[in-house]
Amino acid sequence: MDYLCRILLLLTATVLLGRMDAQQAKSNVPRLKLSYKEMLESNNLVTFNGLANSSAYHTFLLDEERGRLFVGAKDHILSFDLVDITMNNQLISWPPSSTRRDECKWAGKDLQKECANFIKVLHPYNSTHLYACGTGAFHPVCAYVEVGKRPEDNIFRLESSHMENGRGKSPYDPKLLTASLLIDGELYAGTSADFMGRDFAIFRTLGEHHPIRTEQHDSRWLNDPRFVGVHLIPESDNPEDDKIYLFFRENAIDGEHAGKATHARIGQLCKNDFGGHRSLVNKWTTFLKARLVCSVPGFNGIDTHFDELQDVFLMSSKDPKNPVIYAVFTTSSNIFKGSAVCMYNMADVRRVFLGPYAHRDGPNYQWVPFLGRVPYPRPGTCPSKTFGGFDSTKDLPDDVITFARSHPAMYNPVYPINNRPIIIKTDVDYQFTQLVVDKVEAEDGQYDVMFIGTDIGTVLKVVSIPRGTWHDLEEVLLEEMTVFRQPTVITAMELSTKQVNRQLFILFVLNCNLISHQLAIKNGQLHGETRRQDIRNGDPLTQCSDLQHEDELQGRSVLLDKTVYGVENSSTFLECSPKSQRALTYWQYQRQGEDRKQEIKWDDRVLATDQGLLIRSLQPRDSGIFYCHAVEHGFMQTLLRLTLQVIAADHLDELLHRNNDPTALAPLSSEAPGNSGANPLGSSTNQKVWYRDFLSLLNHPNLNSVDDLCEQVWKRERKQRRQKAHMMQASQQHANKWKMLQENNNKKGRNRRTHEQQRAPRSV
Repeated sequence: MDYLCRILLLLTATVLLGRMDAQQAKSNVPRLKLSYKEMLESNNLVTFNGLANSSAYHTFLLDEERGRLFVGAKDHILSFDLVDITMNNQLISWPPSSTRRDECKWAGKDLQKECANFIKVLHPYNSTHLYACGTGAFHPVCAYVEVGKRPEDNIFRLESSHMENGRGKSPYDPKLLTASLLIDGELYAGTSADFMGRDFAIFRTLGEHHPIRTEQHDSRWLNDPRFVGVHLIPESDNPEDDKIYLFFRENAIDGEHAGKATHARIGQLCKNDFGGHRSLVNKWTTFLKARLVCSVPGFNGIDTHFDELQDVFLMSSKDPKNPVIYAVFTTSSNIFKGSAVCMYNMADVRRVFLGPYAHRDGPNYQWVPFLGRVPYPRPGTCPSKTFGGFDSTKDLPDDVITFARSHPAMYNPVYPINNRPIIIKTDVDYQFTQLVVDKVEAEDGQYDVMFIGTDIGTVLKVVSIPRGTWHDLEEVLLEEMTVFRQPTVITAMELSTKQVNRQLFILFVLNCNLISHQLAIKNGQLHGETRRQDIRNGDPLTQCSDLQHEDELQGRSVLLDKTVYGVENSSTFLECSPKSQRALTYWQYQRQGEDRKQEIKWDDRVLATDQGLLIRSLQPRDSGIFYCHAVEHGFMQTLLRLTLQVIAADHLDELLHRNNDPTALAPLSSEAPGNSGANPLGSSTNQKVWYRDFLSLLNHPNLNSVDDLCEQVWKRERKQRRQKAHMMQASQQHANKWKMLQENNNKKGRNRRTHEQQRAPRSV
């Protein structure tokens, strides 16, 4: 097996057991933690800080065909270049009319935070136009945006002459969540449909057919929902069976839960649903919903539930009918704060929608599974030749429509794969908000890498790997990237995968005051296209597989070798810390002249720290080779091979004596301790020994290693050289000045003699 960085050894069971608790303690620690400063210095973070007259970015539209990123903001729609979001930006101004703003203000709304046109819907409409909708100062409005057919057209303008009513497409209130999907010229949207924000519904508008919606003011259908996502998922190879799936959270229905509680939901409806003929006219006849469970099994059947659905991402597979559903949850509990990611497959979702239905006979009865006769065709079935043979929902029998109206909820919930979350965070100071997933090639196959946005402005890069099988997954937190200067809530993320440079685009709102920023993380921080890691079997400690392989092919050793010196009875610190924050450090020792390595035993004299090995009192027997290994997931990688040479204390007098003899050869080279050519006991050098430096090693209160000492020595030597050079320069300047003075004096003497000769009387 070609393991990551190819310097891997399987650790013995004894060592693993001894470090199991320490490894578990690091489970929430990312392998790499990159600060905001480090992200900027790496040139992998590009930030667009917003325009003076535009803020509150609400929605993304990634158009990789045109190489543009469209962003809906307050009173504006922006267009960014995917290559560099700071260059070649375009802007459309779309504020509400002054009349709408005044009406909004008179209704008691905040003029700055609410009485504006916040763009909440942004979708491709056809090959040349986008469809956009905004709140319109509590008067929703929609319009078409021309973007051209080709990237070189460079068109970006609003067709203001053709405005449409945005009711049922965009919410009135900018604080309310909305989710929508535009497909085949029809817009499916989960949103609020009134000024007060009380009438929530799932709408289908646009297109040739009459608008259609969910039943109004019926808590069995929707109970104060907050919509998260809308997706089209085929049911079969027949397009007539295509279904729209909606993800939202809502208050639990009366009788479902003791007290007020939130439930995560997945809803379905048929794409070719046109409502009933005599009942449910212009209402959905195929709408069903089920609960999404994301919980941790507990003792005595008491589970810890994550019910606040925050975001959903569908990872496509080879079969378009069966994508993998990733969902982000937080807790609604007042007892603890936590987040989780659960993964679902469509087979389980479809099985739940096959029944049983949730049922109760009256308001005082608990919800139970319906055990009576279910009418044919089964409610929720799409009218098609595949199932039932009906041409339209308007042809469905009355008993089917009546049953569908009173039984929109399923009794059984949808459980996640393996019946538990794949990621759990309950002891951290942040919560998850957004999620995108990318499929990455590794040495041992493909893996789904998750990028999770948080409410403090960090992005987590996480992968789940099977310990033995896919029924036993283990979370691996690869990186934690701080992408904003201040703690801020990440509100939207999009991943560009078709461009040459893969980029992660992020939106956030600063301090909840509707001042928003946008940034892009370049491919260097996503997953490194030049690196392939063996995630399942290999050691994921380092990020240098290909680079190390190249070094090995060229015959160069990538293992760091180092030589240090110490004086008997002094202390020394052997520094070594793995790059991965989740790895443990394991030390071995090999005596001089021996081949066998032994594990170092800790005691009062030899102490282990996260940064290295501290030897409080050096002994001659400590001379030898120290090996520093990083341990993670049952594998060990050697990071450092360090040769320690201990100089006996009784040699100091001899060294001092020999130093007083100018003809004696110094026994110790003054070269850097890391130089493998240095010979501490040899006599091949003519350089003197700095004995005061040896003495400073003895129980020095500040210096922990010879490296620190030599760094001071080198600095002192450089300072002395500079001082000597300065003195020589000053001496030379003084000599030059004296020489010039002498020349001037000689010149003056010659001039005086000449003048005297000119004045002398001539002889007759």
